[in-house]
Amino acid sequence: MIHEVFMPALSSTMTEGKIVSWVKSPGDKIEKGETVVVVESDKADMDVESFHAGYLATIIVQAGETAPVGQAIALVAETEAEIATAAQQASEKATPAAASPAAQPDQPVAATATAGQNGASTAPAPLPSAKNGRIVASPRARKLAKDLKVDLNSLHGSGPHGRIVAEDVEAAAGVSPAVATPAAPSPAVQTAPSKPAPAPVPAAAAPPTASATPVVAGQITPFNTLQNAVVRNMAASLQVPTFRVGYTITTDNLDKLYKQIKPKGVTMTALLAKAVAVTLQKHPLLNANYTEQGIQHRSSINISVAVAMDDGGLITPVLQQADQTDIYSLSRAWKGLVDRARAKQLQPDEYSSGTFTLSNLGMFGVDRFDAILPPGQGSILAIGASRPQVVATTDGLMGVRQQMQVNITCDHRIIYGAHAAAFLQDLAKLIETNPQSLTL
Repeated sequence: MIHEVFMPALSSTMTEGKIVSWVKSPGDKIEKGETVVVVESDKADMDVESFHAGYLATIIVQAGETAPVGQAIALVAETEAEIATAAQQASEKATPAAASPAAQPDQPVAATATAGQNGASTAPAPLPSAKNGRIVASPRARKLAKDLKVDLNSLHGSGPHGRIVAEDVEAAAGVSPAVATPAAPSPAVQTAPSKPAPAPVPAAAAPPTASATPVVAGQITPFNTLQNAVVRNMAASLQVPTFRVGYTITTDNLDKLYKQIKPKGVTMTALLAKAVAVTLQKHPLLNANYTEQGIQHRSSINISVAVAMDDGGLITPVLQQADQTDIYSLSRAWKGLVDRARAKQLQPDEYSSGTFTLSNLGMFGVDRFDAILPPGQGSILAIGASRPQVVATTDGLMGVRQQMQVNITCDHRIIYGAHAAAFLQDLAKLIETNPQSLTL
């Protein structure tokens, strides 16, 4: 029997996916549950497993190409004798697409398939910590292990959550990385990173680095998958009636606390997220969102924080239950989230479960700005830089205080101006008079 492998839906917002690389080649034997392809969703690169054992008969959508969710991207034959039949079947399906004017050589190959057919699907690999004994390795590591004849079962992965990376295979084989370099991928392939970026991330996301590919004046650079997702989300956000409220917060006490606990690994991002989460306990409406049936009140406070990606686009890793997590654990969680975001290894629940968003451009020296409301949330807080300001003190004299401007954007269908103002007032009170409580 011949089975179709479909482009999976790796997130609720995903409409198409890009093939980053094929772990298996045509003719390779496949075990049920084994990773066969790496797919770039709208937010991350994910290993995709086969639901069937057999042989990868033919690849319909090549590395570097995209395909809609539910479209066949490969065929799996149960026996070697069926490989030729599967290849012929794929060729017959691709022929109409090749004759169509819309199917140009640099476009994804079209293939007729019905999403959700029984016995023919793929699914994203679960978290490495819950693999039930299945080997978790990067595509490059698997290829190296095959070339160097290294048993992956004998290795202990040094990547995130114990994932085996190329360096682990090279070390086991006693081969220098320069000698064990695999064949270079096609320029169209956006290779999945085998481990997170080693450089530590500061309090907020670092600015994106320059692209390795020079930009030619007048050239049109196509959007990548992540950028396309941002485009869709922002277009949807502009359909929501919103309003904005600004507030000035004095940060002298917060800055003093930060200097005390920064050596312990605490980041300013974690401090701000914690302060917002604690304040949201008193203002649950700011943590809610609109639905056609009414207001959806959330059972937990999950703070999303906007991060600019190096290759373009924006992602919002989520600090789960930020109000219940101590500041030190929150800071460690944030560093891990940013590392995985940079490496495009976030799991869907790590970027799609936020209930309130922070956007901090103050790290760039921005005084104030307005943020666009993310889909599915009721509020987003834009944080500006903290700067010394000359102010009138309570004793009638002049003094210098560190102050920052924050602007909150809210969904006016469920949140009104007085709600937002009360939230900002309590947030300012916490930061200005009792930031030490954030460490308890």
